[in-house]
Amino acid sequence: MSAVSKPLMNQVSAAAVNAAAASFATLIKGLDYLNSDQIELIRKAYRFADQAHLGQKRSSGEPYITHPIAVATQCAEWKLDTQALMAALLHDSMEDCGVSKLDLVENFGSSVAELVDGLTKLDKLQFTTREEGQAESFRKMLLAMARDVRVILIKLADRTHNMRTMADMPRSKWARISSETIEIYAPIANRLGLNQTYRELQDLSFRHLRPWRQQVLDKAVTRSRSRRKDLMKKVQTEVEQLFEKAGLPVKIFGREKTLFSIYKKMLSKHLSFAQVTDIYGMRLILPGITDCYTALGLLHQLYKPVPGKFKDHIAISKVNGYQSLHTTLVGPSGINIEFQMRTEAMHVVAEKGVAAHWLYKSEDPNSENAERLGAQWLQSLLDIQNETHDATEFWDHVKVDLFPDAVYVFTPKSKIMALPRGATVVDFAYAVHSKVGDRTQGVRINGEMAPLRTELKNGDVVEIITSTEPSPNPAWLSFVRTGRARSKIRHYLKTMAQKESLDLGEKLLTQSLRAEGIEKTPNDASITSTVWDKILRFTGNKNKDELLIDIGLGKRVASIVAKRLTAHLAEMGEKPNTLLISQERFASSESISQGDVIVDGSENASVQYARCCHPIPMDPISGYLGHGEGLVVHQAACAVAQRLKYKDSERFIYVEWSDEPVRMFDAPLTVTVKNAPGVLAKVATAISLAEADITHVNMAEEVVAMDTIDLKFTVAVRDLSHLESVLKSLRRTSCVTEAMRIMASKHSYQEA
Repeated sequence: MSAVSKPLMNQVSAAAVNAAAASFATLIKGLDYLNSDQIELIRKAYRFADQAHLGQKRSSGEPYITHPIAVATQCAEWKLDTQALMAALLHDSMEDCGVSKLDLVENFGSSVAELVDGLTKLDKLQFTTREEGQAESFRKMLLAMARDVRVILIKLADRTHNMRTMADMPRSKWARISSETIEIYAPIANRLGLNQTYRELQDLSFRHLRPWRQQVLDKAVTRSRSRRKDLMKKVQTEVEQLFEKAGLPVKIFGREKTLFSIYKKMLSKHLSFAQVTDIYGMRLILPGITDCYTALGLLHQLYKPVPGKFKDHIAISKVNGYQSLHTTLVGPSGINIEFQMRTEAMHVVAEKGVAAHWLYKSEDPNSENAERLGAQWLQSLLDIQNETHDATEFWDHVKVDLFPDAVYVFTPKSKIMALPRGATVVDFAYAVHSKVGDRTQGVRINGEMAPLRTELKNGDVVEIITSTEPSPNPAWLSFVRTGRARSKIRHYLKTMAQKESLDLGEKLLTQSLRAEGIEKTPNDASITSTVWDKILRFTGNKNKDELLIDIGLGKRVASIVAKRLTAHLAEMGEKPNTLLISQERFASSESISQGDVIVDGSENASVQYARCCHPIPMDPISGYLGHGEGLVVHQAACAVAQRLKYKDSERFIYVEWSDEPVRMFDAPLTVTVKNAPGVLAKVATAISLAEADITHVNMAEEVVAMDTIDLKFTVAVRDLSHLESVLKSLRRTSCVTEAMRIMASKHSYQEA
């Protein structure tokens, strides 16, 4: 190194150290709410982080340590505790500096280490796509957040500083990071009531996603602000005089819509900038709740209110804990001005959200105030995780709950519940309790019976009618709105499908073993444990239950497993029973094997009824063990089943109908009718008279010049006899020339 360059390097290094020290000194000034021992712990964390990031620089050229300090400074503004501030200083040490979690535990304790770990991305794992890795990272972060909300507060502070310094990053990263911020982090900030952070993240993302539009809008707002400066000053003076005359103390602040919220309103309502009338507003901070309502009355005497623009978020707070009275008034020169009235405590919650919990140092973390500040939603994340093991599915559930456009409904005991707009009765039931959701059978809304898919409206009183046994319906997934309800339903259906597949697999294996001369499936006693170990090594399953589920789902063929089991048992001295083999062969030829599978329509995912031939009770049927589909029941004469049997005969098993099926079954019909007005109504009446339900109807589009029309119906019937009654009723109808069931022939099975 030359003599000239060495002093220059030392000078740059000294400047970097001074910059870091100056920013840390700024942080220390904001810690006046902590005692000297706590500040010393934060100094220790700073020294550790400074050493770990030694030599690292940000894109701007500043020492990297300035970023953790900035994050900690933001957390200090929220008055977070010592552990959170230490974690903020250390949050990149595991990810970027090779510091282990054990190092952090030894130096700073397990709580700080857990916070840092919750913030660390999963770079060491291999993911098939970047999206999958991103989803897994969010899942880890959100679950850590659900256990300790400080994780997300530090993460939001981290993201805010990164967005503030985005200009120093390569332009190629702007779109990805800004999209992620506006789609994920800003909604999380809003959901947790961090209104100030929410607005800043939106505006910073907008600046880097749509720089040209942001600049144009910024200039328009600046021009408008200068034009209306005198007007707003006049409004403030008039309001101050009004409250002084009324003897009501008040703090008045002007407020302005963010650029992004103006842009979003212009976009969604197709407005020009000149048509957005409520850019400016006033915020009034009053001593108490009663004063807020008094202020509302005074303002309505001063200026005329805009109809439909009053919202009472004090009586019914938003889902993130926000409380204020909102009213829009027509001010001087016909300009609309929004006024917000709130108390000092409400103002803190409105700006800081869950962080207000630390400001107030709530004695009881389970208090109603803490719950209102987002604890319910955080707990729901844990509930969703318990039923969802796929990261992308988990994130899909959570995103549904991030947007706070809510409806407020009442339980019969007048408890207010907030749900996302578009939420249905089933969402409400699962919000009350998962057991209520699982047992939901019907509902009364405002005292009247209603369908379960009914979307709830503000003010509805909802009374859930439950059954004694849980019975979530897969059809509910098509209309539920909340992630909690969706995950609970899916979890129940998966659990039931596994149980049914396990029972079916055991029955099929027992049947196949009897055909090999083994009376029953060997248990897990020590004498047969070796046999099961060998079988599981052969199949690749973890345990016996998993193997039986695979057999029930058709992923394994029972006869192959039975043959292998029989061979291993023979090695241990257990010989097949030749008499049993003879009996089973005779029973099979007589179709009364003890291993027969009985179907009655009560099965869930483990048994499916083929859509190619739509079997109904009393039809001769056969069962096909599809690859991962479970048991598929076909009509015995079905052309599709015949082709499958030719290719894969060992996957077919004998099945028969129960004497008492428990539900209706779909049967497709073709009804040929004379082309005349009102024929569809006559055919529907004939089907109804035969006590059948129409589940689907289809007809040709070009029917004007035709003498007859073919109508395709799908009707729900009890069995073959019931179907015959439906067909007779149709044939007796004067406008019907022919009525027949659609069968799965080589040409028509797809149509059916």
